[in-house]
Amino acid sequence: MASTGISLVILVSYILFVATNCSAAGLSTTHYSKTCPSVSAVVKQEVTKILNKDKNLAGALVRLQFHDCWVNGCDGSVLLSGNQAERAANTNFMLRGFTEIDQIKTAVEANCPQTVSCADIIALAARDAVVLTGGKSWSVPLGRRDSRRSVASDADAVLPFPVLTFDQLVQNFAAKGFNSREMVVLSGSHTIGRTHCNGIAPNLYNFTGQDGLTNPNLDPAFAASLKQKCPKGNRVNIVFMDKTKNTFDLDYYKQVLAKKGVFTTDDALITTPAGLNAVKSLVKPGSSFFSEFAKAMNKMSKLSPLTGSAGEIRKQCQFVN
Repeated sequence: MASTGISLVILVSYILFVATNCSAAGLSTTHYSKTCPSVSAVVKQEVTKILNKDKNLAGALVRLQFHDCWVNGCDGSVLLSGNQAERAANTNFMLRGFTEIDQIKTAVEANCPQTVSCADIIALAARDAVVLTGGKSWSVPLGRRDSRRSVASDADAVLPFPVLTFDQLVQNFAAKGFNSREMVVLSGSHTIGRTHCNGIAPNLYNFTGQDGLTNPNLDPAFAASLKQKCPKGNRVNIVFMDKTKNTFDLDYYKQVLAKKGVFTTDDALITTPAGLNAVKSLVKPGSSFFSEFAKAMNKMSKLSPLTGSAGEIRKQCQFVN
């Protein structure tokens, strides 16, 4: 029985290895070296302009990669406009960055018409947003093409709602090939950006589905301050996810440890020994968070891209050709 168990583990590991590497097939850091060698510079220039106007948009650009790649792969489908498109999903409530991606796309098109996909622009912009707010860089393989499909129900079926427990978060990320440590690391994206009361309300007024119950693990004073910003029934008021909202740093994890995470899923990270140990390790001096985050984002950007002749290169990111 022992040898059978070991063989099964090896088989599963091999399948995951093949799946991960096959999903990245067709991507290359030199994909545009002949057709659009300036693309990375142009994207960075535009992201810099965007953040110079509103640095808080960095979080929006980072989350676009997650909200795109988690739903049928990194294919730009989150950008498509429409009443039933992904961006209309409950899990994409008040998602930002669409106008900014359009701005970047316009600049790229001026240099290289009908060459660079919107999906690739998302991946480059996310990387640049992290770097320009204090994070570590990573290489972005390119060559994704844009999907013609975008359905709201696809997003709601796979994107994690902000009420999940630690085990449910682990299951959600495992379905995409990420382990629990990577899940905790990617949760660190909450170090930049903002959210709306819609996502916080369950933590304040309906914890575990019980009407009127506030998460008992929240710091009482912090919970009271959140309720002032988010009165019951309010969905649209803005709350920043950590006190250094425009700086990519370790403060998010410090807040989580202090029981000041705004989402139920933030607090969930420290409700199990595995999660608590991961968070504690990420706030230690010389933390590996920055390099681990870069590695995880690189891995995410390779999830099931459309390549070759699949999909299209959109002229405008919000509309199919």
